[in-house]
Amino acid sequence: MRARRVPAPVLDAVLVAVSLLDVLVHEQSGDPLRRAAALLATTTLLLRRRLPLAAFLLTLPAALVSDALFAPLAALYTLASLNRHRTLLVLAALVLAACDITWWNWPSPGFADFSDSADLIDVTYSLATATAPVFLGQLVQARRELSVRLAEISRAREYERELLAQSVLAKERAQLAREMHDVVSHQVSLIAVRAGALQVAGPDAPTREAAATIRQLSVQTLEELRHMVSVLRAAGSRPTELTPQPSLADLRRLVDTSGIEAILHTDLPEDLPAPLQRAVYRAVQEALTNVRKHAPGATAVIRVHHDGDCVLAAVTNTAPTRPALLLPGAHHGLAGLRQRAALLGGTVTAGPAAGGGYELHLRLPLRQTP
Repeated sequence: MRARRVPAPVLDAVLVAVSLLDVLVHEQSGDPLRRAAALLATTTLLLRRRLPLAAFLLTLPAALVSDALFAPLAALYTLASLNRHRTLLVLAALVLAACDITWWNWPSPGFADFSDSADLIDVTYSLATATAPVFLGQLVQARRELSVRLAEISRAREYERELLAQSVLAKERAQLAREMHDVVSHQVSLIAVRAGALQVAGPDAPTREAAATIRQLSVQTLEELRHMVSVLRAAGSRPTELTPQPSLADLRRLVDTSGIEAILHTDLPEDLPAPLQRAVYRAVQEALTNVRKHAPGATAVIRVHHDGDCVLAAVTNTAPTRPALLLPGAHHGLAGLRQRAALLGGTVTAGPAAGGGYELHLRLPLRQTP
């Protein structure tokens, strides 16, 4: 779990409070100059992010004339965490250490005696104290840069995974296009050719009419297959519609070429939104397909109209007059219709009807929510 960062104003307030406490502890002499320098350094901490070098320089008088070192150390840490110039940071640490080992007694300042072991220990302590915030600031800067690099690497890897997934998808689409072209299109072409021959040499009129319908549907299916193959082969190009999308104007042709004795009643205007028109068309198409597969010899009635602010479509078929043929199917038709209707805010219901038939009802709102 990622740690939550302290807000900058809160951190600044805490640093100022600690610096004031440092001033109160170390400044008991009552010297106005020393106290003014310490208070100036404390106030300067509020500028340490925007002007880190200037803030550090303004805290040096406090290190020179007083023992309150928290503000200069905090300013030096901020400078080290935001600055990349190592020479400047080394000089800043040396200057702070020099100010710390200098006793400012105007007009005769005092300096540490390097020959005295006690003063030498103080000098070493001052150098270590001034060096610590520099190392800590550089460590924080390196950690921040490492986090940025890791985030960039993560984004690059995610992009690489997306490219790999797109490449795999493109290969699968190309393979699917080859299968559709080599197998499905070939078989549908044979169906169209055989139906054309039966249309010409059929023994009676009903047979020739059925053969003509089969041939027409086969040719239409071939056109759609060719378009889908071209779309699948265009992987990675601009988005393309799979097929010309149907509308309410195509309902009559759909019913006439369905091979089912069906009656169509519709009073919908042709200016309905395109998604509604496609949903109605697909619902009728799926219902007629199910009638052909599961209720041979049945008749169907299609009613499409609007009731107030809703579009209603109902397809009802009678009981079959012949045994149903065992045809392959994915059993996804009604599920797909329900999903399409749900996306448009509507519903699809289907079930047995009176007399052994079946019925499907689609209900869609006219006003679509954005």
